[in-house]
Amino acid sequence: MSRLVDINAPREGHPVKDLGVVPKKSFLRQYELVEMVRAYDPSVNEGLLNKAYVFSVKAHGNQKRHSGDPYYAHPIEVAGILASLHMDVASICTALLHDVIEDTNTSREDLAKLFTDEIAELVDGVTKLSQLELSRPDLSRERKQAENFQKFVLAMSKDVRVLLVKLCDRLHNMRTLQYHPKQISRERIALETLEIYAPLARRIGVDSICSELEDLSFRHLNPAMFESINKRLDQWRANQAGAISQISIALKDCLDKSGYDYRIYGREKRAYAIWRKLEKQGIAFEDVADIYAFRILVENKADCYAVLGHLHMNFRIAPARFRDFISMPKPNGYRSLHTTIMGPENRRVELQIRTERMEDVAERGVAAHWAYKNESYSYDPDRATATGRDPLRSIRPLVELMENSGDADEFLEHAKLEMFTDQVFTFTPKGELIPLPRGATALDFAYAVHTELGDTCIGANVNGREWPLHRPLKNGDVVRIIRGGKAEARPDWESLVVTGKARSALRRLTRAQEVTELRETGQRLVEHAFAREGKNYAETNIQDALKRLKLASTDDLYEALGRGNLSMNQFMDAVFPGRSDNQETYSPRDLIQDDTAALYVKGDGLSVGASMHLSRCCSPIPGDRIVGVMGDGDGLHIHTIDCEKLVDFEDKLEKWVSLLWRRAASQSVSTARIVATISHTPGALADVTKIIGEAGGNLINISTINRSPAFFDMILDLEVKNKRHLSQIIAALRTSTYVVATTRADAIHMDSALKD
Repeated sequence: MSRLVDINAPREGHPVKDLGVVPKKSFLRQYELVEMVRAYDPSVNEGLLNKAYVFSVKAHGNQKRHSGDPYYAHPIEVAGILASLHMDVASICTALLHDVIEDTNTSREDLAKLFTDEIAELVDGVTKLSQLELSRPDLSRERKQAENFQKFVLAMSKDVRVLLVKLCDRLHNMRTLQYHPKQISRERIALETLEIYAPLARRIGVDSICSELEDLSFRHLNPAMFESINKRLDQWRANQAGAISQISIALKDCLDKSGYDYRIYGREKRAYAIWRKLEKQGIAFEDVADIYAFRILVENKADCYAVLGHLHMNFRIAPARFRDFISMPKPNGYRSLHTTIMGPENRRVELQIRTERMEDVAERGVAAHWAYKNESYSYDPDRATATGRDPLRSIRPLVELMENSGDADEFLEHAKLEMFTDQVFTFTPKGELIPLPRGATALDFAYAVHTELGDTCIGANVNGREWPLHRPLKNGDVVRIIRGGKAEARPDWESLVVTGKARSALRRLTRAQEVTELRETGQRLVEHAFAREGKNYAETNIQDALKRLKLASTDDLYEALGRGNLSMNQFMDAVFPGRSDNQETYSPRDLIQDDTAALYVKGDGLSVGASMHLSRCCSPIPGDRIVGVMGDGDGLHIHTIDCEKLVDFEDKLEKWVSLLWRRAASQSVSTARIVATISHTPGALADVTKIIGEAGGNLINISTINRSPAFFDMILDLEVKNKRHLSQIIAALRTSTYVVATTRADAIHMDSALKD
């Protein structure tokens, strides 16, 4: 069955790829649509299909499109695209009816009576997606796009056919976009298509739709470059026709001798794909090596590897250009062998070797899993599983993203990270394949396996060796995750991950942890406020106060106090009405003299985190006398008692909270800041670093705030045990001949550093 197929010839059973704008033409006739469907579904319900066709024509009546065509031509053409994807009758009827609820007097209930509940449900789903695009004109384009994308993922997670109909609807609209009267609208629609619709089509493996959507969007967004690349392609074809013919003959001769049945045809890279490569790799058009490639289709998987071996024995190969997507399919189900050989006259030739079934999945993605079975035509999960990876599986991470993300904007940000990256393929210790974006770490891996595994991850072992969580994984790595006892988000862990799922899960965990910490802080504040008033505290004592403050629960009260949204004076006045009239005034500094009224920080007390922040202006460390100042909605800010910034709060007694360090904190490591004036002399900084290390400290950051020909004024961030340890380091630095002066950094120094 060997034969050479021209690149531009449509292949039987596959949708025709439109490379340009669809001209005005007669639309698909009723009998033509029925015949298209019957060709792959002998059990087609012709009556239902005919009924939907006629109903659509009558319902839309005299409505017109921007092109001047009757409006019903649009749903008919959308139905034709779905038929080219070999979708079921319910999907095609949905395409025919997808605008009748929105644009005519037809209701969902009408469709359920006239057709089926299944069709009515699908049409309703597509209608809701369409209405999203037009709703809430007060929102920015970015916000609309984010909310639309969120709804798309929700809709396709319930029934992917809703997405397929919507993709085909958008494809036909893009084919006729040139008739839209407003250029700004054309550009907006094209950009949305490129950023939302095309990636979703790729996600579910429908390459035939994805590629055309990208090209049509590119045509409207960058028409000059689109025309330029197509002109270069025309020139390239004219110049390379002889070379392609030579390569074709050489490949055919080689494959004929292999003894395997095969089919071969050429594939030309499309304009947008070339542009993306030029932009991403910073290369010239002449340097794009895979403008033209050959696809070799064989009978089974074993033949793929056998033909690959035969070709490698007869042609030299280009090193580092082999990819095996059969043993490690892409998340959207794509499977193929990719290799590059050196053809006649030493030209590089890309080859893609796959079975007919793999080709079908590569073109139609999830749509390739609808099949005729047991005298009916429907989605076949066994057929999907047999391909190696069901594209529907690639939707689940997006659904999990949506569940973990705080809002639509955050979800879209994470989803783009998930969809727009190259991949590496890693494995669990049991051999399960885990595809990840390039640059992903072991923490990304943990979240890709299961959210709970990521939440409790404390370390990793890769290929039998201990592996830092910040180091990127490579193809073929076998990863074992080491778990801790409880779910806990480290402050800097979001910077260790690249996947949207990991990032959104860490933010969710941080938010939950933040609420817990804020409520703990608020509860301690309440307990100590009662103690300061000489009262016994119980939650039953404040129920009336909750009503006065219009708070639903004690948890809401604690959180409001912990954030600083509610002051202690407001709270105590609500508990004890008239209290302020009898209260004596005193200085905030009088408050902090009474250690019995102090909250405890670190150790087994309150931790520094979401609810408590070490102020950068004075960098408190264990051993310092400290005080807390409630911020406006962001918790408690900890200062040293002599911090210059406290002057700003002298008249705001209600914001002050007395704090003490727990003894256990003296064993931990804290960050202190010192300012040092150092000679501008070779070896000075090395001597300073040596002194700090010998004194048991660790220099973690340096910033220069002033410089002159003779001296540098620098702020040094040090890890120390406590105040006494810091004093020892400062004393040691003063003995250096290179250090002119050194002291702890204060608010004035930090203000100077921030200005610089």
